[in-house]
Amino acid sequence: MTNPPHPLRLGTRGSPLALVQARLVAAALCDAHGWDAAAIAIVPVKTTGDRVQDRPLAEIGGKALWTKELDRALLGGEIDFAVHSMKDVETIRPEGIAIAAMLPRADVRDRLVGAASVDALPHGARIGTSSPRRAAQVRHLRPDVAIVPFRGNVDTRLRKLAEGEADATLLAAAGLDRLARGDVGHAVPIDVMLPAPAQGAVGIEARADDAATRALLAAIDDLATHRCVRAERALLAALGADCHSPVAALARIDGDGIALVAELLSEDGAHRCAGRQTIAAARPEEAGALADRLRAQAPPAIARLFTGR
Repeated sequence: MTNPPHPLRLGTRGSPLALVQARLVAAALCDAHGWDAAAIAIVPVKTTGDRVQDRPLAEIGGKALWTKELDRALLGGEIDFAVHSMKDVETIRPEGIAIAAMLPRADVRDRLVGAASVDALPHGARIGTSSPRRAAQVRHLRPDVAIVPFRGNVDTRLRKLAEGEADATLLAAAGLDRLARGDVGHAVPIDVMLPAPAQGAVGIEARADDAATRALLAAIDDLATHRCVRAERALLAALGADCHSPVAALARIDGDGIALVAELLSEDGAHRCAGRQTIAAARPEEAGALADRLRAQAPPAIARLFTGR
């Protein structure tokens, strides 16, 4: 197949990891359609989340800080589609934007950098993270540790760790692997720390009314990943979770259905409730039943963090 008449414009954040993910999307599209590299132009877009590095996202606008500039460029016709780390995409998206495809999911686990395991952390260790989920999970496992704010891209956080701002930190294994840093840190088993919803998944969005671009993107959509991530995002929507809510979830294909496991925590990690459910693969909204059950059994310290549907 010949290249499209004009290069398709792929919007992305400008961080090293985001650019790697954009190149993965571009390569997958070229392979699927028989194009050469000139068929796609990668367009870096500076986001507020990249510019503001000294405060937790929850304090300054949440996940929209990673997406709003890309959304504006997409809806304004400046780009044709956009690539995102799906765990950074807010649950409710603008009406004019559709999640058109997802690449095959990578390693969903966290990696602990600075110690061989959570149990091996020294007493009173300082853990660098700005993730409410990671902070609550670590506090639940090790109430003696101290959490210190840690933001920035992978290299920035590793530099802060090397400079002694913390004794250890947690990073997504998928990001490290994509940056060819698979030798960094120790993978934390998912039965110790359940990952963030959509962790390890790369998504591609297009304008909802752009049928031609959506059809091109459908060729690289990994159905299993898409269905599992939709279930995890449906759980978030049913919970009414936001960037302040410590929630973890993982969906996996299980025969003809999807096995979904999730946990909610209080901010200080003192309280935790967990559950699992098998849902129909084509009906991610069934995750709402698990959300309702978790909220019903949650103590007040957890329930107040989730507003529900």
